[in-house]
Amino acid sequence: MQRSHQSTWASIPLLLALSLFASAQEPQTGGFGPVNLGPDDKAAYAVPPEDFLAERDDTPHGKLEMIEYDSQSVGTTRKMLVYTPPGYSTEQQYPVLYLLHGIGGDETEWRRFARPNLLLDNLIAAGKAVPMIVVMPNGRAQKNDRAEGNIFSHAPAFAKFEQDLLSDVIPTIESRYSIATDREQRAIAGLSMGGGQTFNFGLLHLDKFAWVAPFSAAPNTKKPEELIPDVDDAKAKLRLLWISCGNKDGLIRISQNMHQFLKKNDIPHVWHVDGNGHDPQHWSSSLYWFAQEVFQPADAPEGDSKGESAE
Repeated sequence: MQRSHQSTWASIPLLLALSLFASAQEPQTGGFGPVNLGPDDKAAYAVPPEDFLAERDDTPHGKLEMIEYDSQSVGTTRKMLVYTPPGYSTEQQYPVLYLLHGIGGDETEWRRFARPNLLLDNLIAAGKAVPMIVVMPNGRAQKNDRAEGNIFSHAPAFAKFEQDLLSDVIPTIESRYSIATDREQRAIAGLSMGGGQTFNFGLLHLDKFAWVAPFSAAPNTKKPEELIPDVDDAKAKLRLLWISCGNKDGLIRISQNMHQFLKKNDIPHVWHVDGNGHDPQHWSSSLYWFAQEVFQPADAPEGDSKGESAE
């Protein structure tokens, strides 16, 4: 749910588009609304350095490739973008991050918004991120999965992607790449509609994902009590629940509701509210900080820029 293909979004103001979409039959109804900030709604991290997405000649580069797979759940051949880190070797097993896009995007959106390959190259070279594989699938699980026509009508396909992810995407990746297949080495993150998918698929499949990071979650997000029916189970299985939103984002109440539920139930998590809106600046910044937390051992030192608002 964000800016994407020019043909789709050029004539539709973003706030209006999201309001129209979310006024349908969403788990958390309503589109953009007023931003009401509370005492917990503050930044847990600093603004990233200006060059965090820069391509550096002296930095080893990973590989970014588009692959195809046969989706039995959708009934067609689909595409996803895969990043392998510098020095990738089949003699090593890597953790994997599944990175989901928004309602107006596709498997190329993260590359356009955040250059995740360069972001990871730079962090890995600096010793700030674990070498990992990043998978950017198409979260619109329908035969015509392009972001065209009435994209608001595609909402059911984003829900259906749960089956495609679990039954087709993950098995494909684990059969073609050298992947550590236990849940501790598998993460899911996403922006906007993909943030809602991250909440829904990650928290309802803690047997599959130990690291969950929704950014600017959209109204497709299920209610907190549906996502975490067993508080003790969530506490035991979650390695990290990392939630972010911008303080100018009219959808912030969705993430605020989840933060308050987690706080009330003493479920550890990060709640990061930066100075952005529902925009690529927030999503790239969130990926920058989450990438430094995910797959780290429990006793890893915290970064110097982490603030006081992590729960």
